[in-house]
Amino acid sequence: MTDTKPAKSAGSGVQSVERVFELIELVTDAGGDVTLSELAASTDLPLPTIHRLLRTLVSLGYARQLPNRRYALGPKLIRIGEGASRQFGALARPQLKRLVDDLGESANMAVLDGDMVVYVAQVPSLHSMRMFTEVGRRANLHDTGVGKAILAQLSDETVRGIVSRAGMPTPTEYSLGTIDDLLAELDRIRERGYAIDDQEQEIGVRCFSMAVPDAPTPTAVSVSGPISRVDEAFGGRAVPMLRRAAEAISAELSV
Repeated sequence: MTDTKPAKSAGSGVQSVERVFELIELVTDAGGDVTLSELAASTDLPLPTIHRLLRTLVSLGYARQLPNRRYALGPKLIRIGEGASRQFGALARPQLKRLVDDLGESANMAVLDGDMVVYVAQVPSLHSMRMFTEVGRRANLHDTGVGKAILAQLSDETVRGIVSRAGMPTPTEYSLGTIDDLLAELDRIRERGYAIDDQEQEIGVRCFSMAVPDAPTPTAVSVSGPISRVDEAFGGRAVPMLRRAAEAISAELSV
């Protein structure tokens, strides 16, 4: 008779790992903290299993139990997330450098982080007058090229939820200030396939951006620079290059 115990053990171990990551993703999707009953309503896992896995995550520092009995993501995930972001940025750098070499303007990559966008990679332009942002900087979604390219990948209902929590500050006179204006702009982005930040975050700066298809988290790449150089003709050259860069990054992620 064949002994099947090791196979069962291995399968159980793999299943436990899958369940742990399912819970982490559910807590993340819920905005960072959640109750046991909310988790139970979002998964087919039995409540005792959820409770057992959460206790293990809490003991390891990957989850926290708050005073109000809700469960939140733990501090150990910060280090893992920072390491993953650095690797993600390193993966994209060759494509960003190619954009800078071909177009002469700064190239960026950013990802959705809660209700904001965070920049995870940049290759700056060699021009003395250029667009510059620090890796790790967080910004609003509605007034950035990368942010709008990301929002265009989401449902209108999700976009409304983000705006209700984050608000819609208007740093310039060109910034979108109402949800209706934003949703109309997202329809245009979906139709043409790319986003434009036309002095909406900073006067004198224009940005063309495109989402990275099939990324594990909503992601976009962009090229930005002064409006004197980043004009309509620049956009005509930039859009197909952005598309190639986004597709190349997507292909790298699928390997």
